[in-house]
Amino acid sequence: MLSVAMLTFGSANVFAQENTEAAAPATEEVAAPAEEAVAEEAVAEEAAVDAEVQLEGETMHHVLMQKFLEGGWGWMLPILIVLVLGLAIAIERILFLAFSSINTKKFMVQVEEALKNGGVEAAKEVCRNTRGPIASIYWQGLDRANQGLDAVEKAVVSYGSVQTGQLESGLSWLSLFISLSPSLGFLGTVVGLVQSFDSIQAAGDISPALVAGGMKVALLTTLLGLIAAMILQVFYNYIIAKIDSIVNEMEDASISLLDMLNEK
Repeated sequence: MLSVAMLTFGSANVFAQENTEAAAPATEEVAAPAEEAVAEEAVAEEAAVDAEVQLEGETMHHVLMQKFLEGGWGWMLPILIVLVLGLAIAIERILFLAFSSINTKKFMVQVEEALKNGGVEAAKEVCRNTRGPIASIYWQGLDRANQGLDAVEKAVVSYGSVQTGQLESGLSWLSLFISLSPSLGFLGTVVGLVQSFDSIQAAGDISPALVAGGMKVALLTTLLGLIAAMILQVFYNYIIAKIDSIVNEMEDASISLLDMLNEK
């Protein structure tokens, strides 16, 4: 009896192991398609997001173009031209000011060393090889060093005014475009309102459909004009701040030049 029971128990264990081994591949086979489904779903979601982003970009471009045409190219185009011209002047001034800026302290040390070691001509050579308004002012002052400090001071002050004028070149046009942009927008607004009242007068009745067209022109032109003016105003203020910084450096450097020549 004991041997029969042991044989029966062993057969049951063998059968259970076979069932477990047979179930494991089945589980792996079920898990593999599940992982593939999850990966495909992630790829599909990523593609959907990319398509949505691309659609939003195209939609924004389409909306801007549509609003530009709805505002009337006769009024929107002049504002756009004013904005482009103002940006061109602003970028040109920013680049000019960037190239006009130098390490002033380092430059003054070089000029002072040149004066001590090689005299006025060596200092003028340093100024000649350095860009910017400060170097130009130094050259003008050193060129009159043999005429006395009064002549140097007059040359520095006079040529400093010339350099300041060059730094501020084009700002009057930029200021004009800042004022002109909203003015053109308001002009489009007035024209749009006049069109609305003309439509009401022709129809003999007040209807939202009659007023909507003219009001749309009025609002869109005003919107573009204000946006253009704000963009140009930011550039204008940055340029003014940069010019003030350079002018202050010019004045400090001019005083230092007079001190150098006085000590010499």
